[in-house]
Parts: sequence; C-alpha cells; structure tokens
Amino acid sequence: MDTDIELRHLRYFVAVAEELHFGRAALRLHLAQPPLSQQIRKLEEMLGYPLFTRTSRSVSLTNPGKVLLERAQHTLRNVQRDLEETRSVGRGEVGSLHIGFVGSGMLTTLPAIFRAYREAYPRVRLHLHESFTARVVEGLGNGTLDAGILRDGDPTEGVSITTIFSEPFVAVLPASHRCAGQRSISPAALRDEPFVYYPRSAGARAFEKPLAIFEEHGFRPQIVQEASHWLTILRLVGAGLGVSVAPACVRLINSPDVVCLPLRGSKAVSNIELAYHAGESRPTVERFAKIATNAPRRIAARRAG
Repeated sequence: MDTDIELRHLRYFVAVAEELHFGRAALRLHLAQPPLSQQIRKLEEMLGYPLFTRTSRSVSLTNPGKVLLERAQHTLRNVQRDLEETRSVGRGEVGSLHIGFVGSGMLTTLPAIFRAYREAYPRVRLHLHESFTARVVEGLGNGTLDAGILRDGDPTEGVSITTIFSEPFVAVLPASHRCAGQRSISPAALRDEPFVYYPRSAGARAFEKPLAIFEEHGFRPQIVQEASHWLTILRLVGAGLGVSVAPACVRLINSPDVVCLPLRGSKAVSNIELAYHAGESRPTVERFAKIATNAPRRIAARRAG
C-alpha cells in the first residue's frame, strides 16, 4: 500500500474537518463527494487510526483527528508562506542587495534612487558601500557587490555600464581668486594655476576626462595636492592651495570661501553610471537597475508638474 502522505491529503482532511460535512467540503474543494470520501479513508489507512466518527446524521473528529487538524493547518500555512516567499524571491521582492557607490553620487539623483528602491521593495536588505569608481568595479569583479554606481567608469570586460545622469564640469576657485567675480571662466585662464585634484587610483577615466578640457587649450594642469573626497578638495581650494575642476554637483557642498564657475566653451560632462555584471538575471538587480535608470526621468517629470 502507498504510505506517502501528500499535501493534497492534508488539504482534503482540513476541508472536511473544518466543515464537518463531506458534501460541503467537496464543494469547497471542487471535487465530487465519493472521491473525497475515498481519499479520507485512504489517509486513515495510512495513519492507522480513524480521523472522523461518522453517523448518518453527523461527522465529528476523533482525538487523533483533532491533533492532525492542528498540525495540518500549521503545515499548510507554512507551505503557503514558503511558496509566497519563493515567488517574492523570484520577483526580486525579498533577499539582499549589495551596492557600491561613489560618494559624489550622493550629491545627484542617487539618494532619490535609493529611496525609490526602498519604498518599492522594503523587504530587500539593502547594503550600501561607499567607495571610489575603481574599487566599485573591483567589487563587481570579485563578487562582493551586486551592482555599482560609478562616475565615469572605465570600460571593463564582463561589466555592463549605463549612464543614468550627466552633468557639466565647473572650475573651483578660491573666493579671493582674481576671476572669482566672473559669471564663467575659460579653461585657458587656469593655465598657470596649481591644481588640487583626486588621485588617479580612484578611476583612470574619471581622472583624465576633466584634465582633457584643459589639454584642448594646450596645457595639462599641474597637480600639487591630491585628496580623496570633494569636501576636502573644496576646503583645500578655499584655503588657497590651488584651484580645481569638479562635477557641477559639488556646488551643493560649496562654502563662502569657494566659488564654482561654468567652464566657457566646454561641452564635457561627467556621467553617473549604473554598473552590474553583463548578462545579470537576478531579479533584485534587474529591479534596482530599472528604478535607477528611470529615476532621472521621474524626477524631471515631478519637477515639471
């Protein structure tokens, strides 16, 4: 005899036990009554004990039936929760997501992206790791990160990079600089100035792109001081150690001793980018990517409205 109890046996039993009527239980299960009665008898044979006391007028649970009802209801609830959890994982609604990001991204649309993702998928554990572009790409390569927010990332084999936000560069000058009162400045005007700048190790493309603006005017800036964070760079510029060139978003952390001027004639832009493994198919990553790439459009529409 087959002794394997299946979930359907438990569902049939619970329906009869809750209705205490085979006819109503059959309707509830969308079954004919004879097959349902047959399955209950089979379950009783497998257990070796009667689950119901049957008379011509009533159906009641035996003591083993009362015990099984409590356990079967618990089992079916757990199975349902497990199935829902599995579906949620498949939809990218639960799990964990490790995202690396460049600090300057927090001065752009990045906070809005994180907020939108958190609101859409509150059950996903979001782990955020601030770093430099080069290290974020390294984290994608060694598997410690699932996705990354870069600034002007270097093309990397096996990594898909998509621009989600672009902004111009600005010249960063001490408020006491001779050109500080201008509305804009030509890159050529900074030919003989010492520069405070971030290290090349943060990312080769991010390092070279702003410098190319000045190379178009026949010179390469002389970097006299390096710093790893824009707040530090701005403070050093304000202290008179030199000038710099930065993404326009640094205006948000500007101080009275520093001015940021548009670079006249320059069309160069700095890109905030989304990066993840090429061929990525995990729903959590795909859903974050969708929110990240759509965020600037949603923000613009909200402002326009």
